[in-house]
Amino acid sequence: MLWLNLLHLYQPANIDKKHLVLATEKSYERILRALEEHPEIKFTLNIAGCLLVRWDEELGRADLIRRFKKLLHRGQIELTGSAAYHALLPLVSEAEAEAQIIEQEKVLKKYFGARIKLKGFFLPELAYSPAVAKLIKRRGYRWLMLDEISAGKKIETEKIYLDKNSNLKIIFRNRRFSESFVPETILKNIDKKQIVVTASDAELYGLRHLDQPASFEKLLKNKNLRTETLSAFLNQRAKMEKIKLRPASWQSTEKELKDHLPFALWQNPNNKIQKNLWQLAHLAERLAAENKKDKNGWWARWHLVRGLASCTFWWASNHDFRKVFGPLAWNPDEVEKGINELARSIRSLEKSTNLKTKLGAEKLITETKNILWQTHWKNR
Repeated sequence: MLWLNLLHLYQPANIDKKHLVLATEKSYERILRALEEHPEIKFTLNIAGCLLVRWDEELGRADLIRRFKKLLHRGQIELTGSAAYHALLPLVSEAEAEAQIIEQEKVLKKYFGARIKLKGFFLPELAYSPAVAKLIKRRGYRWLMLDEISAGKKIETEKIYLDKNSNLKIIFRNRRFSESFVPETILKNIDKKQIVVTASDAELYGLRHLDQPASFEKLLKNKNLRTETLSAFLNQRAKMEKIKLRPASWQSTEKELKDHLPFALWQNPNNKIQKNLWQLAHLAERLAAENKKDKNGWWARWHLVRGLASCTFWWASNHDFRKVFGPLAWNPDEVEKGINELARSIRSLEKSTNLKTKLGAEKLITETKNILWQTHWKNR
């Protein structure tokens, strides 16, 4: 069996340090150690820029970065481009999307060397839109990983697809495998001659799933397993089929797409909290862009990118992910944390905004928090 695996390493830039340490010790170090012990295993990794910075500047874990860098230099892993602060790219402005892509590139070059080659791109939540795909192509990337639902038809793993919209090569993940504990599922199917493409959060490997039988380590020792980086796999195949893709994420359902809600978990018109959140987010984004020269412009952006992280909106969805090793996506504290970041972004520009803008923003902030907590206590 050939296993093509993309692991997404990300923690929000404003998450509690305790949780960051847990994710690092239980999942990221486990993956790193497994790769070091099995030099024949090759994975594709997306390491969010905001995570790398916190490893270095807050946790003092430059040793982790050095170890990943060693794996990169010997060709055992490849890294992808992405959004440094995990904004849902189809839902922010093109200028903001590009700024976060550029920031990710800068962080990767800082820690892994200026000559690092980024061929593939990881869309946060695998959230695809035609406009974002064209932007990624303009930035020089060659391929995207998408969930199979974006294809709108049954896909063949052996085949490489070409996005008609952007001319990016597309490789689709297998959702059934990806939403399981992947090593365990592959072990059950290891004798079958097939190609399995998976993409999942790296936190699944320890933090969110205990894996008492050590299925991950057992799988890497299995002689019937082959692995390859996604770029290497794509380079080996010349035949491509052009495809028209649907806007969607790795959690989209057919019903949501039929209802024209490709990013329902983050932007649902029937979710008053999310509706207000996006109104606040767009206001903060616009003011930060218009007032870059303000003496606090740097701080406005510092807070903005943290508030725009997809988690702010995801935690307001109230969707149940417990069947796929996740939580109930409802946490008013996390949503309020995002609201506070957006509020601080706007408040930082006190000398550049008029009274009407200030009071309008404060009204929206207060209203959103009231709805958030009223919803929480009424439903609990």
